[in-house]
This record gives sequence, structure tokens and C-alpha cells, in this order.
Amino acid sequence: MERVIDSPVNEIFDVLSNPHRHLELDGSGFIRSVEHGDRITEVGQVFTMNMEGAHMGGEYKTDNHVTGYAKDKLLAWQTAPVGTEPPGWEWVWELESQGPDSTLVRHTYDWSKVTDKDLLQKVKFPLVTEDELEDTLGRLAAAVSS
Repeated sequence: MERVIDSPVNEIFDVLSNPHRHLELDGSGFIRSVEHGDRITEVGQVFTMNMEGAHMGGEYKTDNHVTGYAKDKLLAWQTAPVGTEPPGWEWVWELESQGPDSTLVRHTYDWSKVTDKDLLQKVKFPLVTEDELEDTLGRLAAAVSS
């Protein structure tokens, strides 16, 4: 999913790199709050979110392992149930400046590396729909313009 947002790339990156802002961006409705999360500044960081969804039987927590970081260009993380290794799905944000007040934002939800057959059966990927990803981009546009 991609969208041009009328904000400078550094302002968009500032929102995305702050896990405490992710609740207001979440088009899926699964995020409840941040359990622990410093601003994302490098690959290897982990931030933990409080979540809720029927696919996990109600409330649960996720560890999000940062897998990609390039200031004002890229953020990526793999999500896993708290205390476990990521089973293979990844969230990727790519930003391309289109000028001083415009940024092309690409948001990718990739579950192609999930190999656990039981998990694939339980979660029914893609868990987050294209409409929900589009909603997330709309929420991001609103967050940076406010």
C-alpha cells in the first residue's frame, strides 16, 4: 500500500519511529497500548505492545524486533508473541521525499516467511486487510498534519 502524504519526510519518520504513536496509527484495531518502547533508532531494538484480537484468544503482548532502520527512509520490524522468536511476518515502512512538504509512504505487511503450519492455520494470513493498511496510512496522514 502506498500514499503521498503532504508532510516532510522527517515529520513522518518522527511519528513512525515512536512506538507510543502506533496506537493512533493502527487501522487493524489490535493495538491497545505500548508496554515498553523507546524511540526506534537502530536495528536490533525491541518494543513491546499490548494487543487484543480473537485470533489470539483475546489480550496478548507482542515483541517487535527492529529489522530495518535508515533515518527518514526505512523502518521495519518482525512481530512475535512476547518472549518468542519472530515466526516470519514483517512490517515495513519506506519513505521517499517528494519535495520539502510531500512524502511517498509505502507500507508493507509481509507474511511470506511464515512456515509454521499450525500458526498459518490459526491466524489465517493475511490477518490485516488492505483496507486496514489503507486506513493506517490515512491515520498517519492525520497524525502528522495535527
